[in-house]
Amino acid sequence: MNTATRLTFCLISCLSATLLPGGAARADDVMKKDGILVNAAGMTVYTFDKDTAGSGTSACNGPCSDNWPAVAPSASVAAPYSVITREDGAKQLAYQGKPLYLFKKDSKPGDRNGDNFKDIWHVVKN
Repeated sequence: MNTATRLTFCLISCLSATLLPGGAARADDVMKKDGILVNAAGMTVYTFDKDTAGSGTSACNGPCSDNWPAVAPSASVAAPYSVITREDGAKQLAYQGKPLYLFKKDSKPGDRNGDNFKDIWHVVKN
């Protein structure tokens, strides 16, 4: 095997390792860290009790979304992730059918200021 062939094989192998079954790229929007989901910047990800899993909609719109911005998908996703379309037409990442959000008052990676906020916002434990 010549050098170019080995390099091509290595690149294909490396890329394949980042793909999920079915060829969908793993979403880099969220990952597990210390037992919870965080986004690529390390910011804590939340769910909202008023959202219904699997409904394909978000109950947090308008002023709510100012404090709880949606986690936007940046790649194709595979189960347990999915993508919903928000009221304003924007795409939002969901985990096990529940839309995912960030909290405006989390200022640095690892902050969990929104956990149990008003008993309806929760970190996503994984």
